[in-house]
Amino acid sequence: MMARRSLWMSGLVAAGLMTMALPLRAADAAATDAVRLVWMGDVMLADGPGRVIARGGDPFKPFAPLLDQADLRIANLECTIATGGKALDKPWTFRTSPRVLPLLRRHVDVVSVANNHTGDFGKAAFAEMLGRLREAGLPYLGGGRDWREAHRPLVIERKGVKIALLAYDEFFPRVFEAGDKLPGVAWSEDEQVRHDIQQARTQADVVIPFMHWGQEHEPRANERQRELARLMIDAGADAVVGAHPHVVQDTETYRGKPIIYSLGNFVFDGFSSPDNNTGWVLWMDVTREGVRAWRVQEAHMDRHGTPHPAGDPGPLAIKPDSPRLP
Repeated sequence: MMARRSLWMSGLVAAGLMTMALPLRAADAAATDAVRLVWMGDVMLADGPGRVIARGGDPFKPFAPLLDQADLRIANLECTIATGGKALDKPWTFRTSPRVLPLLRRHVDVVSVANNHTGDFGKAAFAEMLGRLREAGLPYLGGGRDWREAHRPLVIERKGVKIALLAYDEFFPRVFEAGDKLPGVAWSEDEQVRHDIQQARTQADVVIPFMHWGQEHEPRANERQRELARLMIDAGADAVVGAHPHVVQDTETYRGKPIIYSLGNFVFDGFSSPDNNTGWVLWMDVTREGVRAWRVQEAHMDRHGTPHPAGDPGPLAIKPDSPRLP
């Protein structure tokens, strides 16, 4: 694993992608009237990060000045925020106190709840979390009080650009899935995903799905991810962003549109491997015509799960049709 990832990372460096893959300065986006999106991978606010917050700390603090440059900050919320519920019988369960919400709201504008941990403490705790997110003024996607809400796109307007966000889970347990009258996550079914994207296209200028998929600890996307990503772009998505494997994965450009298969972890503890403790923050500039430019920046997590930025944010951009590694 380490040898394979080292070779892959060396390829990125040799191609100049790790030095070029950095966020534009805020003035650059303003000058182009582009909307600056920043995407974070798995954000788990229980365990180590939860203890940091309980002591009055802030695991987002090292990245805060950079995140604040974005017009829209999006993260995958990889835990339940609730006081109720009972842990399901599964290897890892994550629940954190609602006291984290003001801090989360300070650094994140939108959360995806489409993953394999928001349902860790059952349907009632999931519904409680949704209610608390609404009360905190923190929009969510990829889940809802019923199936219809879970599959509904979240449409947000910035600088006159309407952006539709969708999110889906592909990693079991499927018991987390929303039902006709049951809260839960949006499960990924190809034809439904295609339909959702096509419907979202009628409501927004830009459509981007945020996926929870892939094989854990694998540095390359599998064939299922690749096929589904291309299906989504064929259906009308302007880009595809993913998380879940707990490592970063390769990227691809398909029909001129970027696919970032996995951002890895962002706020997460409990891993000893440098692979798991290295994630990506994805910076993306969008206009009414779609994705104008994108780049990634490394985040290195310490033993408490707090991410620290690597690299000097600069003005270099990568166009969506630039050559990418296969």
